[in-house]
Amino acid sequence: MTAHPSGQNQHHHHLEKARTQVIELLSRQAVERDLVLRAGSRKQDVVASLVLRQQQTALEQRLAQFHPADVAFVLEGLPPEAQRIAWSLVRPERRGAVLLETSDVVRRTLVAGLPAEDIAQVVRPLDSEDIADLLASLPDDVRLKVLERLDQAEQTEVRSVLAFPPGTVGAEMAFDFITVQEDASLETVQQLLRRRKPLPPHTTQLFVVNRPGELCGLLPLQKLVTEEPDALVKDMMTTDPVFFFTDDRLEQAVQSFERYNLISAPVVNLHRQVVGRVTVDSVVETINAQAQRQRLEEVGLSEDTDLYAPLRTSARARWQWLGINLFTAFIASRVIGAFEDTVVQLVALAALMPVVASIGGNAGNQTVALVIRGLALGQLGPNQLRQMFSKELAIAAYNGALWGAVLGTVTLLIYRNLALSVVVAAAMLLNLLVAASVGMLAPVLLQRLGRDPIRGSSIILTAATDGMGFFIFLGLAALFLV
Repeated sequence: MTAHPSGQNQHHHHLEKARTQVIELLSRQAVERDLVLRAGSRKQDVVASLVLRQQQTALEQRLAQFHPADVAFVLEGLPPEAQRIAWSLVRPERRGAVLLETSDVVRRTLVAGLPAEDIAQVVRPLDSEDIADLLASLPDDVRLKVLERLDQAEQTEVRSVLAFPPGTVGAEMAFDFITVQEDASLETVQQLLRRRKPLPPHTTQLFVVNRPGELCGLLPLQKLVTEEPDALVKDMMTTDPVFFFTDDRLEQAVQSFERYNLISAPVVNLHRQVVGRVTVDSVVETINAQAQRQRLEEVGLSEDTDLYAPLRTSARARWQWLGINLFTAFIASRVIGAFEDTVVQLVALAALMPVVASIGGNAGNQTVALVIRGLALGQLGPNQLRQMFSKELAIAAYNGALWGAVLGTVTLLIYRNLALSVVVAAAMLLNLLVAASVGMLAPVLLQRLGRDPIRGSSIILTAATDGMGFFIFLGLAALFLV
């Protein structure tokens, strides 16, 4: 039976194919233009112009068939010159939507050098919250110039969003929501919706407010269809809505959306007056951005890393990470150097040392991942930390005993040395206990010190499992084997 690729794999293959087609069109355009220009006659200049126009039209039509997110994917995978040409062929009315889907680095590159009026023209078709998202990644002077060229109503809404710190619900809220009065009838609400159509995206419920505009509850759209028209909103609404304040952290919204399967939720100010809403789109974008940032930070890169940045810039961005790793590796080497005589007397130790250290590192990374996830979701209070610490130590002891016995048995079969097999098994057990302890404590301590637990924990864990792994193994060998 033939296995079919998943929908996600098919979509990724489609994007890769689309990018390849764009690159081929750009390459063909460059080659044909070069061949025609080499001829050098005036007639050939006309031909070159026609060829260039034909190629540009073909590329423009191809890009017009893509979803804005797919255009962004293609642009991010092109070298700078090809990226500039392809961007110039994106239709003006679609450029704002494409910019929304690109990374901050590519976004800044695409708008670099554009006059403020041109940038304003690009963002005008977008919603206020999307305009704010785009402008937030631009330099302050450019942002102010673009703001001055927007309509007064848009300026007010965009400035409202930009006023909230990044990472808060207020910075991600949308302004396209519908409120209804609690003393209105369902028939009145139906008439309101008919006049307003179309409804904002992701509208499955209406926000019920009182006269001062304070949130009272939520009215599911299903009630408008199934209940009597003369029923009052206050009798049909849910009175315990999930809502957020503008200064709540966006991570709290992510957790609530996951826990309660929300599509949208109201955002209120300190007086509980509805000022916006947060939708599942914003939550999904936040989750994806966090996942991407975490993957990069785990290897010492930032989310601003540009695939086509200059060589020196790219190399400089990795110096700190490599320098720290070199330092930790040097510490591990000094531990080995301290037991040089022991290693010389029993060469088998050199072959077994990396095994003990690497298993400890892998086990520690599992613990770190669980702790960071718990911290991000707000699940680790003092009691939970103590319980998790005890559990992780127990797991480390169990796995250390099990796999230490396996490694000890293999060592006995290979080297025929019972004492060596016992030492390596004990070292495995102790190093897994060290890895579990460091994997628990490092992220917690780094977070409390205001540091990034994602990036810092891996460095501390590597240093501990390598250094302590070598020290434990060679120390036991020096005591019992030599």
